Amino acid sequence: MGKYLITGFSGFVSRHFLDYLESNKINSEVLGVDLLTPHFQTDSYSHVQCSFEKVDLLDKNQVDNLIYQFQPTYILHLASFSSVAFSWKDPIKSFKNNTNIFLNLLEKVRGLDLDCRILSIGSSEGYGNVTFEELPLKENHDLKPVSPYAVARVSQELLSRVYVDGYNMDIVITRSFNHIGTYQREIFAVSSFIKQFVQAKKNGKNEVELMTGDTSVVRDFLDVRDVVSAYYMLFDRGKKGEIYNVCSGHGVSLKDVIDLIALKLDMGVSVSVNERYLRPQDNRAMIGSNEKIKLEIGWSSTIPLEKSIEDMVAYWNSVL
Repeated sequence: MGKYLITGFSGFVSRHFLDYLESNKINSEVLGVDLLTPHFQTDSYSHVQCSFEKVDLLDKNQVDNLIYQFQPTYILHLASFSSVAFSWKDPIKSFKNNTNIFLNLLEKVRGLDLDCRILSIGSSEGYGNVTFEELPLKENHDLKPVSPYAVARVSQELLSRVYVDGYNMDIVITRSFNHIGTYQREIFAVSSFIKQFVQAKKNGKNEVELMTGDTSVVRDFLDVRDVVSAYYMLFDRGKKGEIYNVCSGHGVSLKDVIDLIALKLDMGVSVSVNERYLRPQDNRAMIGSNEKIKLEIGWSSTIPLEKSIEDMVAYWNSVL
């Protein structure tokens, strides 16, 4: 039985990873850690023995005790301040958190010499600004991060390489592109848009007014259910020290996403740009190549964007 330590446990990716284990009848023991208590039941699974502890991963003593007591065979490292916007507001806190929590985990696993595979979740933000001619982005493309968040993610990736090469630790690295799905918080653009549409419709409106940042940017959106299937397969088949894009291979602008939501709900929409949502620098277009993960792991995305939006609309309808 695999023993999974999941950091950033209270987020929507972790919840979907648990659902993946359960639906595929993968008998597992899971310990989730986070600063925030999860808003979902951890004792409702048949195939997953799940528990939760509130832990500050910046506290080395807490991390040491946690790893020593649980002795995981897999670590799914999801914990981070994952908002690019927040990293512009507080770059010191964002960088310190996103690098030091990872180092604390690595050091304890190394110190105990555990037989443990770590999935280091990185971000496509590390690629930075690219031209449309350079798309889709492959793993050997130069990294040119343009936000404090992206710099921290690249640093985590480089630390992974140091510990693989220096200590022969079993770390697999992802560059995960934008993922969306049910349970995602409204601080993220697509979830926020859908929530506002659904709320307006419930209030009897036929049109919604959105305040946005730059909606011309192009992103590679992937359903979170495809993301967690990739993560499980990387635990099983990924090569130590290798980097894998987790992406759909298709790009769509935020404007087109908004239009899809409006079409799905049969509503009108007016969009106004609010300067406070604009970033000092932003990636104009991010589309990844998933050729490597397809060839080496056998993974491919299966859920179209329209289905993701449909399910997110149903989710927000159920909670509002």
